[in-house]
Amino acid sequence: MKKQVFLLTFITISNILFSQGNKIPLDTMVVTKHSIQIKGQALSYEATAGTQPVWDTNGEPIATLFYTYYKKSNSSPEKRPIIFSFNGGPGSASVWMHIAYTGPVVLNIDEEGYPVQPYGVTDNPNAILDVADIVFVDPVNTGYSRMVENKDGKLPDRKTFFGINADIKYLAAWMNTFVTRHNRWESPKYLIGESYGGPRVMGLSKELQNSQWMYLNGVILVSPADYKIYSTNQPIYSALNLPYFTAAAWHQKALPAALQQKELLDILPEVETFAIDKLMPALAKGGFISPEERERVAETMSLYSGLDKKAILDHNLNVPTRFFWKELLRDQGFTIGRLDSRYLGIDKMTAGNTPDYNAELSSWLHSFTPAINYYLREELNFKTDVKYNMFGDVHPWDRQNDETREALRQAMAQNPYLKVLVQSGYYDGATTYFAAKYTIGQMDPSGKMKDRVSFKAYRSGHMMYLRNEDLKSSTDDIRQFIKDSASKGSAKY
Repeated sequence: MKKQVFLLTFITISNILFSQGNKIPLDTMVVTKHSIQIKGQALSYEATAGTQPVWDTNGEPIATLFYTYYKKSNSSPEKRPIIFSFNGGPGSASVWMHIAYTGPVVLNIDEEGYPVQPYGVTDNPNAILDVADIVFVDPVNTGYSRMVENKDGKLPDRKTFFGINADIKYLAAWMNTFVTRHNRWESPKYLIGESYGGPRVMGLSKELQNSQWMYLNGVILVSPADYKIYSTNQPIYSALNLPYFTAAAWHQKALPAALQQKELLDILPEVETFAIDKLMPALAKGGFISPEERERVAETMSLYSGLDKKAILDHNLNVPTRFFWKELLRDQGFTIGRLDSRYLGIDKMTAGNTPDYNAELSSWLHSFTPAINYYLREELNFKTDVKYNMFGDVHPWDRQNDETREALRQAMAQNPYLKVLVQSGYYDGATTYFAAKYTIGQMDPSGKMKDRVSFKAYRSGHMMYLRNEDLKSSTDDIRQFIKDSASKGSAKY
């Protein structure tokens, strides 16, 4: 990577930059100046890597969150959109979208998104800093973010942070502090959340509005995980996986010849219709389905999935995704990836019902980890002995009372400026693209706000931006979304 870092200044509120041991400075900033070419145009920006406390109701610090804030130089902050970026897990740092999607640097990868050695980062000509400033936030116990001991050396109650509603509550309060400190109250504001970050930002949209009086212009859901679907254990929801099965099998050239020769986007609409109109009702019947209907549905599922009809019948039409990852290429000796089914894995035994490991995640971890540690230390000059947690200890995670889908609906109903963009990868087997479509429909069953929701899908997996062609198109989709949602004048129903 051609280094374009110009050290501006070190601002260390704690007066300790190079922290040692397992403690991170509570409240500190390191500011550096950089320049980059985005879409062929030169852009100068400031990068702030720092920590900011989470306060309890008495104004005492109970945690400190690490963040990276990118701001266009010589701009008026009140006029510039600002995006707060969260990844998921729960327990994941913000590293993935930070150095592979919207930020000013991108992981060293090939055109299809597979990591290359030597590891590292390079300039991202598709970064969205030309249209918005960005804050990448690491929740507690991810990245360099940590809980803080009180004066008696005791850590706060873990329930304060590690649950779907607790997470939303403290992050909203933290954002209020950030917006106030950096004079961003007048800025058009956006949230982007990937995977579990989807329900996180759905919940934040209402919490910010109702508890922090902070109103948003847009929410971007990247491969969102809707636990109203995944946590119910209802067989009918497995119907939503079939279009993904088709896409993954098509990519792996495992569909019957008559379908394989077709273009993917010509096949998926008919599979989506079958999944909703035929498969979901069949699954709802359970053991009361007639043998004739069961056979017909299984035969069509086999056609659309590349799986053997008998295997589908053996699962009573309710085929687990983990079985699909193991079964699709079993005769070739490979498994396929969970988060990105373009990846292949090799198991110890061909037999079995689930892969030994996630081939794609193993690949990503051994390339993202050295890259983010190098980048933060050497390019952004944030130096610490504290371990950067790609995934942190946040369990047990309280998933009770998940009303995040409804929270987004209420936020949109109360705020006519608020728009939503959903982005998914066709080859994502963890949070499938058709489940994301279903979530949109269930979020607003009246359909009265559907003109404020847009959906985009791409020919890659969970992190669809790893593929260069999709990185270009997905960042352009965000640019257009910001342009369309940074409203001027009045908005009313």
